[in-house]
Amino acid sequence: CNCSASGGECDGTTGRCACRQGYAGPRCERCAEGYHADGSSQPCRPCGCSPAGSLGPGCDTDGKCQCKVGVTDLKCDRCSDGYYRFNETTCEPCQCNNRSQICDAVTGTCLDCQENTKGEHCEQCKEGFYSSAQPGPACRQCPCSTVASTGTCQIRPGDTTPMCDTCKAGYKGPNCNQCDNGYYNSDSICVRCKCNGNVDPAQSPRVCEPDSGECIGCLYHTAGFHCEECQEGYSRDPEGTNCTKKEVTLGPETTGFITSAPNASRATSFSTAVINSTLSPTTTQTIFPISSSDNSTSAFADVSWTQFNIIILTVIIIVVVLLMGFVGAVYMYREYQNRKLNAPFWTIELKEDNISFSSYHDSIPNADVSGLLEDDGNEVAPNGQLTLTTPMHNYKA
Repeated sequence: CNCSASGGECDGTTGRCACRQGYAGPRCERCAEGYHADGSSQPCRPCGCSPAGSLGPGCDTDGKCQCKVGVTDLKCDRCSDGYYRFNETTCEPCQCNNRSQICDAVTGTCLDCQENTKGEHCEQCKEGFYSSAQPGPACRQCPCSTVASTGTCQIRPGDTTPMCDTCKAGYKGPNCNQCDNGYYNSDSICVRCKCNGNVDPAQSPRVCEPDSGECIGCLYHTAGFHCEECQEGYSRDPEGTNCTKKEVTLGPETTGFITSAPNASRATSFSTAVINSTLSPTTTQTIFPISSSDNSTSAFADVSWTQFNIIILTVIIIVVVLLMGFVGAVYMYREYQNRKLNAPFWTIELKEDNISFSSYHDSIPNADVSGLLEDDGNEVAPNGQLTLTTPMHNYKA
């Protein structure tokens, strides 16, 4: 029979070889279809090819089956890269929009998406990228800084440029590249304004200048770049928190005139000892109107201070006018006395045989005395003597 010793046995009646399982041939010298041998001395072993994935039951001497398209592995029981869902027919190709070559062999989920994409079929853009219809990359990087925003963006319907999704605190604008109200730009970073709580965002929403950080609209009698100083005429209270009006001197003693800032306890106080000794109650109420209302204390204090200054100025003017009047009266009186003393006067001296006449005036040294005596018979001699003629006697002067 000449049968293979490992492949079969000879039938003594017919003379044919009866092959064992896995062997074939007239002498059972080769492996049957679906079987393979590792070597000439090794028995034939089954190939084990997958009926769904292989082209047939046969395999080569290494036991590798001949697989269908999209199927791989030694027994053709697994989908190749780029294919998934091994079934009775074949494997299906991955649906990754040409952005990946592999997907999960069971679910078909795309793996290792390229061009900044993600998703089950690489149909979405990664975070920080947006889908652009313009020629070029399918997903482009968002113009959003991760410092100022979440870094994500999207293009709204009708727009051609993307907008950042969410800005972080202190930033605003389509690309979160502007400082929000209450912040200013410090080396390309938005920093909160530092105004020491002395500004009102309702009155000045920006609070400070967006480029320099200088505070806008300092309140409570404060001033300075950061509203850290007191206005002129105000100083820090003993606690160092509020700006209060400086003390005003009314006389020998000092009257305290304090106006607290609205952001702290409000009070208006005066030195009662000085007021009682210098001003009557009516005058005090007129000059310093004091209100118990917290909201109007500062305003009334300012008005009282203005009224007080006006009264002081009026008193000074009246005193100056009175002094000038007094000095003028004294001057006029002295002028009158000088004129009276310097008025011309005459002296007549009567002797036995003549009359002596003389005159004196500071301003009239050469006074004419010819008209002093109005008697028509009077004559003035060339030597300056006055001759008095009467019906009975003649006198010489």
